Amino acid sequence: MSLRERLDQLLPASHRQLYVGGQWVPGSGGGRIDVIDPADGSVLTDVADGTLDDARAALDAAAGAQADWAATAPRERGEILRRAFELVTAQADDLALVMSLEMGKPVAEAKGEVTYGAEFLRWFSEEAVRVHGRWMHNPAGGSRLLTVRKPVGPCLFITPWNFPLAMGTRKIGPAIAAGCTMVVKPAALTPLTMLYLARLLAEAGLPDGVLNIVTTSDSGGLSSTLQADPRLRKVSFTGSTGVGKRIVEQSAGELQRVSMELGGNAPFLVFADADLDAAVDGAMIAKMRNMGEACTSANRFLVEASVAEEFGTKLAERMGALRVGRGQDEGVDVGPLIDEKAVDSVSATVADAVERGARVLTGGERPEGEGFFYPPTVLVDVPAEADAVTQETFGPVAPITTFTSEDEAIAHANATEYGLAAYAYTRDLARTIRLAERLETGMLGINTGLVSNPAAPFGGVKASGFGREGGFEGIEEYLDTTYVALPAG
Repeated sequence: MSLRERLDQLLPASHRQLYVGGQWVPGSGGGRIDVIDPADGSVLTDVADGTLDDARAALDAAAGAQADWAATAPRERGEILRRAFELVTAQADDLALVMSLEMGKPVAEAKGEVTYGAEFLRWFSEEAVRVHGRWMHNPAGGSRLLTVRKPVGPCLFITPWNFPLAMGTRKIGPAIAAGCTMVVKPAALTPLTMLYLARLLAEAGLPDGVLNIVTTSDSGGLSSTLQADPRLRKVSFTGSTGVGKRIVEQSAGELQRVSMELGGNAPFLVFADADLDAAVDGAMIAKMRNMGEACTSANRFLVEASVAEEFGTKLAERMGALRVGRGQDEGVDVGPLIDEKAVDSVSATVADAVERGARVLTGGERPEGEGFFYPPTVLVDVPAEADAVTQETFGPVAPITTFTSEDEAIAHANATEYGLAAYAYTRDLARTIRLAERLETGMLGINTGLVSNPAAPFGGVKASGFGREGGFEGIEEYLDTTYVALPAG
């Protein structure tokens, strides 16, 4: 059986429609969206291209199911999430294949995302029963103060193409746990994984109308249409800062709650006292996860001058040894980028750095042939004004610049509008505390290249957005508070 035949088996035409009110339905306009295989640029399959009328129908279904879903026992909501976790885990191989085909990442890495994404379902299955308010005496006497937590109501989730499962489950999980219904708009480039997840959530017992999925080529039209509807009470978006700003502006009309996980430009600081081998290990994780197509990806390597040459040489050796190829092939470490535009952008970033005086230690040139591939690349002597330093690259490029003091390193690290993640390698405990206090970032990895964890709050500061996903904080984004004043007698 070919890979495409297997894909058709896993996601037949009946499940490549819209999912509205618990039913698989065609788009009202009859349009279809091609899903492209980034390994060769060919059409993998297609999905329904939902219209604005379809989006309204999805919100109708979510609004219609909201009252009953909010009244559902927290334990029952948690058990649905637990069953969904078990189903996702049991079908990890199939989910990983679907994800690898539509997004490009190696199957082994896709399986890692399935594990990570499933953990949000398990984490929030446990949090569903821990939602509580408080009861206290009025400090002045004479009455009691009661607070009650309630679901905010129907939500709109707009998810990105780079983590098609995990970026969905970390929104869907807390919404289900809190008692919210939702409309999900997955990225048009990678809609298949979300459609597969919808089927598993239905199998887990999620009631009709709680989850609705609209695939569409008109993401802007969908968000503006639904955000103009007073029934929509919450929007969660993961994507670019520019689009996020527009969604925040649109939320003002109906005063919707918003959570924004936006762009990043993560610094990776290596101090002279660091374990350099461990730092290179961490750099490989922080840079090459998802081929560098991650908002948390290490985007700028700031290395103390006395160890910069050694670090750069070791990193280039490791990066240059990675095998690039189709994500479904055995032994491949690095898959294709998502599309031609992504390759052009990475190529331009590298060319800009070289024109400004940077040297290429490995990679740096797009290979010939089909597909959207770009080799792992290490640049040294990169000036601070280069695009590779000032802009989010979203590809397998590691630009190295140097510093001579801690203050200089922190100043360079903070010299960006973004503040999602940062990484630092040092053996100095006092410095670790200073970095935690002075770096302008929502997340900081000390001597580790991986910060994402379903039990921890994920989110940024500055132009990287606001709100948190995951951790104890994650469910708070989906709850309102009602205060009740009660007489003492």
